[in-house]
Amino acid sequence: MTRHTPEFVRAQVSLRLLAFEQAMASRTPSVTDAPETKIDAKDLRPEDFTKPYCDFMTENPTVFHAVGYFKEKLVKAGYQELLSRDSWEDKLAPGGKYFVTRNGSSIIAFAVGKAYKPGNGIAMVAGHIDALTARLKPTSTKPNNNGYLQLGVAQYAGGLNETWWDRDLSIGGRVIVRDPETGKTSVKLAKIDWPVARIPTLAPHFGIGMLGHSNRETEMVPIIGLDNSDLYPSSDSASTPAEPLGGAGSFVSTQPPKLVKLIAGELDIKDYSTILNWELELYDSQPAQVGGLDKEFIFAGRIDDKLCSWAAFMALLHAKDDEDSGVIKLVALFDDEEIGSLLRQGARGNFLPGTIERAIESLAGSVGPGLLGRTYAKSFLVSSDVTHAAHPNFGQTNLAGHSPRLNVGVALCVDASAHMTTDSVSMAILDRIANLSGCVNQRHMIRNDSRSGGTVGPMLSSAMGVKAADVGIPQLSMHSIRATTGSLDPGLGMKFYKGFLDNWEKVDAEWH
Repeated sequence: MTRHTPEFVRAQVSLRLLAFEQAMASRTPSVTDAPETKIDAKDLRPEDFTKPYCDFMTENPTVFHAVGYFKEKLVKAGYQELLSRDSWEDKLAPGGKYFVTRNGSSIIAFAVGKAYKPGNGIAMVAGHIDALTARLKPTSTKPNNNGYLQLGVAQYAGGLNETWWDRDLSIGGRVIVRDPETGKTSVKLAKIDWPVARIPTLAPHFGIGMLGHSNRETEMVPIIGLDNSDLYPSSDSASTPAEPLGGAGSFVSTQPPKLVKLIAGELDIKDYSTILNWELELYDSQPAQVGGLDKEFIFAGRIDDKLCSWAAFMALLHAKDDEDSGVIKLVALFDDEEIGSLLRQGARGNFLPGTIERAIESLAGSVGPGLLGRTYAKSFLVSSDVTHAAHPNFGQTNLAGHSPRLNVGVALCVDASAHMTTDSVSMAILDRIANLSGCVNQRHMIRNDSRSGGTVGPMLSSAMGVKAADVGIPQLSMHSIRATTGSLDPGLGMKFYKGFLDNWEKVDAEWH
């Protein structure tokens, strides 16, 4: 088992931080643009993935942007998109690489081994890419309030919590547009690259504490501009309130006119009425960046969970494509985990099992309970979601021997009440993976007087009947608008997930 002494861990961390400093001093082309598929996981340098991860976090604030980013990387790496509406018959073959999306907010990518035969197993990593946020209401226009233009938003999961006060917020998401010439409808992604919104606190002089007091409907309404036209009645158009755009009954007539113009300008849309709808949200606009005396931290928004998901995705791009590989290597990233995974793009839907069945059908010519059962029996699922790092200021929440540290390695997450999938067999398997990959596995378990979170692991492993374990990259300040992880942790996670994808077939053979 890979459970090293504190002295060994300290030495490993010191060497990794030294390597990180050297790597930052002499940058090379991004490892995400030219994935290396020939080297072993143990030879990867975690420090090479720090800057690419920070760039990803800054440039892709919404779940739609994240999926767009993954699609672009997959196409560059030679993956072929499969459309759910089309037949997959005769489209898949051993050695092929494919991906499929759902709702523009979930994505599954997989590489078929060159030596794959029907009935062989699948090495799967599954996680989520949605994050706590605040989404614009269907009618987001608000009445003028003492000269302030405000925006109607609704919390997604635990968004609009106390960490959202006084943050530089911007707006991004997807916009539904109809082409007036062709009549075709399409989806465009938009984001504003400067802060346009803020939720102001009340000064302490008024004697009303902010923490635990706020009414999210009335007291956490973002301000997005000023309009003092009511103070200066005039026929001058510059001093009159902005009129709704798009005509009566149009979608844009229910949105703030200045925001409509701003989004339309970003997308080069001239006719506002062609905007049929949108799903826009607020996000913290401060870039992801390294911090700490030795730059050993990453400070960023939306770490839960664009951390494990990015690391898993990078692992697939860097996975080896040996001639004798007989398994399918797959990464599935879902939407809606933070609200229960109940929608069709969530992990409780049929997206993953349905994709697997269709892929096997194409590869084998047919699929039935026998073939599917053999496939799942030879498969393994790594459920991947961030986990809580040991906290320096709230030691009463740490559990001795079970609170992982930053910049050490992933944590195998255990829950006695089965909120996690990890058991003794899956822990032994993943410790063997770590041994083969040059990784350090930590442990995470909550105290008996604390409440456990959940992951996509139990719902997926029970739906398919596959062996599974929950694995998390540690972070501080989970569900804060801005959180902390280690600067080496994206690379350490990627290293472990690549080790799993590359070595599952070998480790499975050691058991059978």
